Amino acid sequence: MWAVNYVVAKIAPGIISPHVLALGRWSLAGLILTIIAREELWRERRQTLKVWPQYLTLGFLGMLICGAWVYWAGETTTAINIALIYAASPVLITLGAVLGLKEKFSFKQGVGVFIALLGVLHVVVKGQWAALSQVIWVLGDGLIVIAMVSWAAYALLLKKWASPLSSTARLAATCMGGSVVLLPFALAEWFASAHPAWSIEAAALVIVAAVFPGVGAYWAYGFCQKTLGASRVAASLYLGPLYGSLVGWFLLNETLGVHHAIGAALILPGIYLASQRPAEDSNVKLTIAQDA
Repeated sequence: MWAVNYVVAKIAPGIISPHVLALGRWSLAGLILTIIAREELWRERRQTLKVWPQYLTLGFLGMLICGAWVYWAGETTTAINIALIYAASPVLITLGAVLGLKEKFSFKQGVGVFIALLGVLHVVVKGQWAALSQVIWVLGDGLIVIAMVSWAAYALLLKKWASPLSSTARLAATCMGGSVVLLPFALAEWFASAHPAWSIEAAALVIVAAVFPGVGAYWAYGFCQKTLGASRVAASLYLGPLYGSLVGWFLLNETLGVHHAIGAALILPGIYLASQRPAEDSNVKLTIAQDA
């Protein structure tokens, strides 16, 4: 579902401006989630309002910078640069989870992260490692660097700030925070003289971005992280370039190559190793099962 955002980012320039697209995406996603979780949100309204700065912060990190700025970056940088820079995000999340959240991380998981990272790099350089020395940095690259760090911060804070809300209700509240943060930027963009006129294509992009990489991907990520921990779920982000290639092939008629197969052969086993529980956790589970 997240890979759909690659297609949206590629199609959006000239149809809808970045902050307007992000605001439409998260406002619609928030509306859908609020309707679904309306009873829980009303029941927990006082507790939620007490920590409103948290939701503004999460909205700023995950929906302004990791939303609008990624669309903005797509206007000047290439998909290979975006994928290459974002490949460092799980590494930051893992380091932050181990050092800041005190999550356990085994040697086997570390090997898995390294193998998966090699697979990602192989995909984004299309098997031509010399391409790494030919990357030309532009404004969009700098925006993706900021977005990569921002996503790591979003993922870690999501885990650090425990919430009584379910994954659905919490994401709905975060969407509200993100929409508030995005609103002034979107208005400034909309009233600029050169903004694209609203169209059916713009509405379609908003709906697609809200449903798939919005509600679907963010909800799944938040649920999995709450259940499995930040470091283990971060490894799943390495699938992004691989799935992005498949989506590009299916929807945009882009060519699949041997480098995609080699990348998959590294990424999938790497994620398997990285997602394994540390030995101590497994032993505890075994002991509990035996006692029962």
